[in-house]
Amino acid sequence: MKYGLNIRPDGALDFLSLGALVHRLDPGIIPFRKATECQIHVSGGEFNVAANLSDCFGLSTGVASAMVDYPIGHLIAERVKAMGVKPFYKNFTHDGVHGPNMATVYSDRGLGVRGPIVFYNRSNEAAQQLKPGDFDWASIFGGGVRWFHSGGIFAALSETTAEVIVEGMKAAKAAGATTSFDLNYRAKLWNIVGGHERAVAQIKRIVDHVDVLVGNEEDLQLGLGIPGPEVAAKSKLDPSAFFGMIGNVTAKFPNIKVVATTLREVHSTNHHSWGAVAWIDGQTYVSPTAELDVHCRIGGGDGFAAGFIYGLLTGEEPEAALKLGWAHGALLTTTPGDTTMATLDQVRAFAAGGSARVQR
Repeated sequence: MKYGLNIRPDGALDFLSLGALVHRLDPGIIPFRKATECQIHVSGGEFNVAANLSDCFGLSTGVASAMVDYPIGHLIAERVKAMGVKPFYKNFTHDGVHGPNMATVYSDRGLGVRGPIVFYNRSNEAAQQLKPGDFDWASIFGGGVRWFHSGGIFAALSETTAEVIVEGMKAAKAAGATTSFDLNYRAKLWNIVGGHERAVAQIKRIVDHVDVLVGNEEDLQLGLGIPGPEVAAKSKLDPSAFFGMIGNVTAKFPNIKVVATTLREVHSTNHHSWGAVAWIDGQTYVSPTAELDVHCRIGGGDGFAAGFIYGLLTGEEPEAALKLGWAHGALLTTTPGDTTMATLDQVRAFAAGGSARVQR
């Protein structure tokens, strides 16, 4: 046992995520109200971690999600396959008019003093319709899964999606998988399905089965219903407020062995100071701080989660695992899209203190 976790040494899948697949329309630095063209990125907070672990880190990963048989669904399925992620789909048929649909996320990149603007169309989304019983967990976990992951965005999509996560978490624990949950608290989503009180109640039911939490101090307060820290942070990069909450987290959820998050000070859209922190089995760890020239910030947190989880899955020392997450998240912000374009060698080099000198 390491990190307070009993991570399976092997399995047919190293990592399995449960969540909604979406496509993001990206007009670059042009605001949508003036856009004439867009790039299409396939995304999803839970899927992104699986895609990153497959494509950059070389692990065997899967995703359990909803899929619709129409051209947007076909596009998304092709990208899932291209990232090397094994799909476990609940399939839906599109009626040609109303759906159900694969959700659309709209996000420009902003520039300088103008921040990115993100909005959604999740109307009649297939993933919202997922319910307990839609996945054959016995079959999915039958060959062995080392790590199971989901997140707060999927939990908030409907009255039934949190129930699917609870079902998946129970199956994962029964099969010996380590479990993680990215709180990703989104008030707009939770307000549609019952508001903050329901969010805290539903998230508690999920986190009771979780070993590893990803979330900043605001996520911990809002998602877990835990009071804020007694010590105020001096800056966005100050970890004292985050660490000051861990005692309250573990008192409410003694099953939690690891909590980690990124720290980000936004100087402008394209200049961020970037760090990460982790509490691992009673010990605290803080990454270096990097000054990032950001191309696109979307997906940076999922990039951190992937690198950090990779470090834990491969038995790295805790500080090294944190640095791998920090480095991969940083590199992900230098490329377009929500999933990785980095290589493991690049991640390890940056984590070890590498620079942006030309590689010949």
